[in-house]
Amino acid sequence: MKPTRAHVTFAAICAAISLGVSGAAAQQPYYKGKRLTVLINFAAGGPADIESRIFGKYLAKHIDGAPNVVFQNMDGAGGLIGAQYLGEVAAKDGTALGALTGTAWIYASDPERWRVDFRKYEFIARSPSTTIHFVRKDVAPGLNAPEDIVKAQGLIGGGLSADTSKDLRMRLGLDMLGVPYQYVTGYRSSPPARLALQRGEIHMFAESPPSYRSVVVPQLVTSGIAIPVWYDEIADPPSPTRQLDGLTIPSFPQLYRKVKGTAPSGQYWEAYRTLYEMSNALLRLVALPPGAPREAVDALRRAVERLAHDKEFAAEAMKIVEFVPEYETAPDLTEQVGKIMVVSPQMREYINGYMRNVPKK
Repeated sequence: MKPTRAHVTFAAICAAISLGVSGAAAQQPYYKGKRLTVLINFAAGGPADIESRIFGKYLAKHIDGAPNVVFQNMDGAGGLIGAQYLGEVAAKDGTALGALTGTAWIYASDPERWRVDFRKYEFIARSPSTTIHFVRKDVAPGLNAPEDIVKAQGLIGGGLSADTSKDLRMRLGLDMLGVPYQYVTGYRSSPPARLALQRGEIHMFAESPPSYRSVVVPQLVTSGIAIPVWYDEIADPPSPTRQLDGLTIPSFPQLYRKVKGTAPSGQYWEAYRTLYEMSNALLRLVALPPGAPREAVDALRRAVERLAHDKEFAAEAMKIVEFVPEYETAPDLTEQVGKIMVVSPQMREYINGYMRNVPKK
């Protein structure tokens, strides 16, 4: 039967409606109606957790589609367990986002133990930072200023795991200064290590600026239990950073020059430089698993760009950690991060050998 004008008109209307519906679906934000799990690779209450929760809370405001955000802590092995879980087990559809701390060197030191290449993750943002080392004042013969560390007797340094960059930089710093020490590691996160220091089970530990400002200063420094000794840096004079505004702590080169009369040098210093350059640039990494949808990657990077202008985020960060973390993003960030996480075979062998030669209690 030959179609009438009415049939043709009805078919055209249906086609137009169908096209409109499919077009609207294509315009729908990727994260609309989804839940985003932010996986934190350290335990609750530590600096990685505190900063990551502030970041995740405000990032959600800027993600097109406004997904519900939940947080999951997966600690252990200096952050390795959570980082590997993200690549091996977590959902690959963009609904699992890693807020990873201290992972770059753990990968660079032994890439072969990663079943999923860490450089292949989809990196959304990175946040540079430093680490502040502090010590109990009652270590014999009594420590009242950073330079007194060279007089320390019976010092016990504490850490998270022997292969973490933070622990290695503490040990290298003490060795360069000529301080004899013992080393106890294996604390699952900063809070139990901090408690061990309060009890006198260890004497020295290191934390990033968020927890140093918000916890270490009021609980340990102001109360007279501990003093800061140095913060990790290689530039001399040091590069200014908002994270340390208002704090009077020497950088490692400044402390070394004060007690030794010259700039640090030698193999220990080159190892320290290698660890610092990688960990400073990549202390905190925000990542999706490899193969995550491009729509998810793009949506999250746009959200990071918007976060930089969020005054509420800045205000809460200042209130809780007393500085505003800076998260950097770029279309080629995955490639940038991959290039930074490269170390020469000779330096890797040297640092890994040093790592295995652990002073024990």
